[in-house]
Amino acid sequence: MKFKSIGNNVKIYKSARIIHAGNIEIGNNVIIDDFVFIVAKKGIKIGNNVHIKNFVGITGDGLLQMEDYTSIAQGTKILMSSDDYTNSYLTNSTVPDEFKNVYSAPISIKKFSVVGANCVILPGVTLSEGTFIGPNSLVKVNTITEPYSLYEGTPIKKVGEMSKEKVLYLKNMCK
Repeated sequence: MKFKSIGNNVKIYKSARIIHAGNIEIGNNVIIDDFVFIVAKKGIKIGNNVHIKNFVGITGDGLLQMEDYTSIAQGTKILMSSDDYTNSYLTNSTVPDEFKNVYSAPISIKKFSVVGANCVILPGVTLSEGTFIGPNSLVKVNTITEPYSLYEGTPIKKVGEMSKEKVLYLKNMCK
């Protein structure tokens, strides 16, 4: 695969499937597990110290940015595009665009953020620095989280605070 750029100490397992790799920038110390499916139509930028775990799907016509020290746990779906099912449009990729209503928007996962297993992240989401999303959660279109907070549920609700000081301390210790 030929990436736009790729850093040092990057491990992409053999059974990961990446389409449009030329639109992907990867930093240092990145792991992309087996059975990850990524379609990078517009562009994906992955920072340093990032782990994308098995059975994650990243698709759509938007952009994705994952900053340093972020991770996406098993089974999560990152959707940079979504069909509008509410206003009597046709859907799916076999239908010409003029008969569909597809919403696409960038997704930003700021540094020190974690997405738990089996979550769904919809277009236009910004996970602010230090956001933790609990497993089996839904992050709806155009959600912006508060920094260093814990969210969970369908749709997500804030359920706790995270310690910025502890996260930064641990980051400095692992150098």
